[in-house]
Amino acid sequence: GAFQKKGHSARILSPEEAERLAKDQVLVSEFKQLKLEKEAQKNWDLFYKRNSTNFFKDRHWTTREFQELKACREFADQKLTILEAGCGVGNCLFPLLEEDLNIFAYACDFSPRAVEYVKKNALYSTERCKVFQCDLTKDDLLENIPADSVDVVTLIFVLSAIHPDKMHLVLKNIYKVLKPGKCVLFRDYGLYDHAMLRFKSGSKLGENFYVRQDGTRSYFFTEEFLSQLFKAEGYEQVVNEYVQRETVNRKEDLRVPRVFLQSKFQKP
Repeated sequence: GAFQKKGHSARILSPEEAERLAKDQVLVSEFKQLKLEKEAQKNWDLFYKRNSTNFFKDRHWTTREFQELKACREFADQKLTILEAGCGVGNCLFPLLEEDLNIFAYACDFSPRAVEYVKKNALYSTERCKVFQCDLTKDDLLENIPADSVDVVTLIFVLSAIHPDKMHLVLKNIYKVLKPGKCVLFRDYGLYDHAMLRFKSGSKLGENFYVRQDGTRSYFFTEEFLSQLFKAEGYEQVVNEYVQRETVNRKEDLRVPRVFLQSKFQKP
């Protein structure tokens, strides 16, 4: 079983959790941090080499959680152009293309290997999608996508993998291809998510920023930080709230608190 609630209040830690986080203040050395930044692409490529297309489940919840994918149409079978920024191996892309035949999708990922997996998928068709490798912090999206041409951008569990100092570059890049009046749909890890509390000491890179054993990194967002990030790049906030879920494993009597931020920001 699971329960879910949405709102603006962050999760409250138990005294034990608060104590554990307070103790963990030692940061990874600057030398190692620079190495992780330099090798970020290599680490994600190795991640996909190890896990192939099996790591993430297909995300069939996208249209349920983001009514925008249907609501932004002016008429029922209007053709939509979307950009999936950070598409991975297509776990979000392919269910969406299957469910909605009136979508053309641009999709890009940091990892060349992930892009190859997408292109090898039986559902991949150049008539319905254009997939390309891209470092969103420095490769200009305008090289692959016309300016002001995209109806919806999805940014789902992507920004958390990028260094907080470079996140604004991603939003600036996306802004150029999004049509005025249209939205970025965002979902990512929220502050005090279960994953954040599982990091061992020696994994901390900065405030709410950690490194996994495989060298990939993860940031845990507060509502305020995300809001400021988008607004600084000219977006208007439509929705920005925590989604708190508690997944219960009755057999093992385990309660796992998941926290995400689910948001929508509009280009004026």
